[in-house]
Amino acid sequence: MSHPVLARLGLNEVNSGAGCGEWIARPGGHEILSINPADGKPLARVRGAGLADYNQIVERAQAAFLKWRMTPAPARGEIVRQLGNALRDAKDDLGMLVTLEAGKISSEGLGEVQEMIDICDFAVGLSRQLYGLTMPSERPGHRMFEQWHPLGPIGVITAFNFPVAVWAWNAAIAAVCGDCVIWKPSTETPLTAIAVQRICDRVLAAHGLVGVFSLCVGEADPVGIAMAADPRLPLISATGSCAMGRKVAVAVSERLGRSLLELGGNNAVILAESANLDLALRAVLFAAVGTAGQRCTTLRRLIVHESIAEDFTARLVRAYGSVKIGDPAEPGVLMGPLINERAVTTMLRACETIVAQGGKIVYGGKRLDRAGFFVEPTVALARGDMPIVRDETFAPILYVLTYKTLDEALVLHNGVEQGLSSAIFTERVTEAETFLSARGSDCGIANVNIGTSGAEIGGAFGGEKQTGGGREAGSDSWKSYMRRQTCTINGGGDLPLAQGVKFDVG
Repeated sequence: MSHPVLARLGLNEVNSGAGCGEWIARPGGHEILSINPADGKPLARVRGAGLADYNQIVERAQAAFLKWRMTPAPARGEIVRQLGNALRDAKDDLGMLVTLEAGKISSEGLGEVQEMIDICDFAVGLSRQLYGLTMPSERPGHRMFEQWHPLGPIGVITAFNFPVAVWAWNAAIAAVCGDCVIWKPSTETPLTAIAVQRICDRVLAAHGLVGVFSLCVGEADPVGIAMAADPRLPLISATGSCAMGRKVAVAVSERLGRSLLELGGNNAVILAESANLDLALRAVLFAAVGTAGQRCTTLRRLIVHESIAEDFTARLVRAYGSVKIGDPAEPGVLMGPLINERAVTTMLRACETIVAQGGKIVYGGKRLDRAGFFVEPTVALARGDMPIVRDETFAPILYVLTYKTLDEALVLHNGVEQGLSSAIFTERVTEAETFLSARGSDCGIANVNIGTSGAEIGGAFGGEKQTGGGREAGSDSWKSYMRRQTCTINGGGDLPLAQGVKFDVG
């Protein structure tokens, strides 16, 4: 271990990846090597969980749930408040660890930790607002209302590109709802998960709590498969590819469980003739290049009105040429590496396919000659009928397409299987309103004059179609983590039946 942040966060040369307050010293899964994608060198090793370790953690979470569910929601919120404060104290170190392990530039690493803090703050307020409705009863002397109860221990499966924030979206909300959380992080980013779990342990230990938050680092087989099929976990929240989501959905549905899926996104921006091009250029650049194109909300298709396409593409190419690529921990760097060698290979093959299908690469498309997993961000002229355009390549490739009418643009925009994030840049209110109407964007997120990335935690986050349909973070996403109960109290001495049904005996 060469970086002091690892020692400050309590990480060792070899770490246990299974624990919830009390760590399993030698879990029985495969050893996992955490690699710094900026130089390809190892950071530390993690002993992954085996099936026996997983079952032990679930049993602890089940036992913890019996106490946690009866803790008043505002008291649960107080624990989450203290967790948010502990994350504040560790923000700089955690942000740097995200940079080291996931390859995000420093501001994005810090921003991800800030998301964790923000969702804790949101959850604290939510702990006093888990509202049910009161409905008028048609029966005299009766009162009808609904209330919400915790589900139980839930499973959270996260991806490498947001190694800690997505866990927090789920865990902070689920915790104030009264659920315990078992976390399976990506094997690409196990150290960030271990560091966060240790912070959770310290907060919980101060209150004599164990098992509210648990960690189970391990491969998809056996840990991920076991979680999806486990009837002890009433909800599985999974973030990843559409292919992964389909497997999770089938396994969970076969046991009639619930799944909350946040899957792929093939996101698009429509650039109208009236658009503020200076504003659009900055938004497109961040949305397409930020996190090296490894966000589910990354901009992958730019649909430009034909009258401005040539000029804007030239401006875009010049802007791409100014992007500083390098070690994400260095000041001024705007784009770090891809996560691993496989990601580099996938991108380079996609660039070959673009040309083979009749597209033209006008910028980038190559690997950088340096240590680590660095590539050039890529701009390609394309057509909507090219199969590669309808697939999501998890890399910084931006396809530029042109349109004549807004209806044509919407057909291109909605003509993919994913439906996560979308945007239009226009100065015309009619175009903006059309984009936001029922015949406009078919995505879960629709923006006007801002890019596709950078969603705020106050709104519900998620998408439609093969993006999975799940909703996390703000608004009423908390309802995913609870069970609804409709209650009726008869406060009188008679027993009238609903719908006027008569059933008199004697």
